[in-house]
Amino acid sequence: MLSSPVGSGSTAILLLSCPDRVGLVARIAHFIYERGGNILDLDEHVDVEERHFFLRVSWSLDRFSIPASDLEEAFAPLAREFGATWKIRLSGRKLRTAVFVSKYDHCLREILWRHSLGEFGIEIPLIVSNHPDLRPMAEHNGIPFQVIPVTPEGKPEAERRQIELCEANDIDTIVLARYMQVLSPQFTERYPGRIINIHHSFLPAFIGGNPYRQAYHRGVKIIGATSHYVTDELDEGQIIEQDIIRISHKDTLDDLVRKGRDLERLVLARALRLHSEHRILVNGRKTVIFD
Repeated sequence: MLSSPVGSGSTAILLLSCPDRVGLVARIAHFIYERGGNILDLDEHVDVEERHFFLRVSWSLDRFSIPASDLEEAFAPLAREFGATWKIRLSGRKLRTAVFVSKYDHCLREILWRHSLGEFGIEIPLIVSNHPDLRPMAEHNGIPFQVIPVTPEGKPEAERRQIELCEANDIDTIVLARYMQVLSPQFTERYPGRIINIHHSFLPAFIGGNPYRQAYHRGVKIIGATSHYVTDELDEGQIIEQDIIRISHKDTLDDLVRKGRDLERLVLARALRLHSEHRILVNGRKTVIFD
């Protein structure tokens, strides 16, 4: 629900997908124009094979005639006509993001550093961990840090407490910054398209545990990192961002881990930026990225 007031400098962002047909861009642009909106950015894509249309458009609300609270209601009839899946977001509302971590600190450091520079459209009211190791980093940044130990027999209770924390803090997005636990389907189903993970391999290669060891023993010449949405299938969620680096026979397993850390932190940061700027549309098992 949109509740923020329209003010100077405010921007609305529409993400939409629907079956392709003639005139979609014109109809949406006219909806914005006839209500006083000025389009700032528009990007669209047609999946020719599936005949499906995807669009991201942002427009200035400075002279827009519809209050933000009524914007979704005003657009809904057009969306119904198109048979669309859609959402509208306002630029002024930051996503409330919880970061889940274990003991590795490199991804969390990257997120907190870039967050301090204002690179993400997020606020971080909560860091959750199954270990106490990274508490000093959270406290240095003034962010509440909650330790919830996870054991095989106590996992359902741990996840119940995690969900309660997220609900109490109005969390929009969860980032798994090398959180070394597999979330249950009951957890992931509560946050579809809102849990972002970093996996330390170039998916779909080397899924599961110890991917660097798998890559080392396989003798690959390229390693990678993948950020993806989390679903109930391990490492099978829709891919948001990936990157690679070359390695050689001279590299040890420790070298792969060291080089991979750089990829992990950068790939996760890019994915979080894309998500927080509402540049991602899910298309089945794939994504459409408007960057």
